[in-house]
Amino acid sequence: MHSFSALSQLFEEKFNVRHFPTHTESLYDPAQYILGIGGKRIRPVCVLLANELFDEINPDAYHAAAAIELFHNFSLIHDDIMDKAPVRRGMQTVHVKYGESTALLAGDVMFVKAYENLNKIQPANLQKVLQLFNVTASQVCEGQQLDMDFEKRDTVSFEDYEKMITLKTSVLVAASLQLGAILGGAGGGNQNHLYKFGKNLGIAFQVQDDYLDAFGNPDKFGKQVGGDILANKKTFLLIHALEAASATAKKELLQLMIDNPADKVEKVLGIFKECKADAWAKELQQNYFTTALKHLEDVAVLSVRKKPLMELAEYLMVRES
Repeated sequence: MHSFSALSQLFEEKFNVRHFPTHTESLYDPAQYILGIGGKRIRPVCVLLANELFDEINPDAYHAAAAIELFHNFSLIHDDIMDKAPVRRGMQTVHVKYGESTALLAGDVMFVKAYENLNKIQPANLQKVLQLFNVTASQVCEGQQLDMDFEKRDTVSFEDYEKMITLKTSVLVAASLQLGAILGGAGGGNQNHLYKFGKNLGIAFQVQDDYLDAFGNPDKFGKQVGGDILANKKTFLLIHALEAASATAKKELLQLMIDNPADKVEKVLGIFKECKADAWAKELQQNYFTTALKHLEDVAVLSVRKKPLMELAEYLMVRES
């Protein structure tokens, strides 16, 4: 069994190559750029971890992992355009560096490249892999659309936000684990538990992301701290604050979302702290994390084989970036 860090290195050795043609550099260099600015490769390594949970790593797992990472970065390019985000992983976003039109096309060719990798998988598992990948890709797009829809609404319920995050963020983690399980020969029950492990871990990861956007160290977080506040994003923190804040604080919070003053981030963070949204988010994160671990526990393999996935889960919950 390999650790997460060991599999990250193995994946990086295979993935850290030029994925696109050398001609038409104005299109393909931007696509290569986002792949070269880092990232923890969590989702593709989940494919490898889940595969090795049941058997030796199948060569097809690397093709599936590459497809997942390419798709993930495709979604990041487009998300950054929609969110008007200036920074990704501490570097300029693709649309800021190369322009929005080029960024859109660069994302498109990454999606195509993802399918090229999937098509390398042996026929015995290809249909199952494609079905799961296609459903997941559609769900991620649905989640992004809901995220944009929420920007036009004054309030969003906890349940609606949880659904959006599940689609936009956690299903890709869940599917990565299930893909690895499929390629490792796992049965339906084990696949289901791994999927639910990933889904709940993904939501816990997003709660942490929302928390870090508000309270993280910008040097470690790698993104603009307070970016969600400036964009009036309906995050777990904002939803809770609107429910838990006093009438006066709620009125001020809603007005800040309209006025967008220069000190908006500072004032909103003050309201978050006043209604203890930061502590609430930490508790919420732990609840999802506990549910995730229960599903991992129920996977029918020896506990020692689950150790790398357990280490990954614990690492994600204490991350600062």
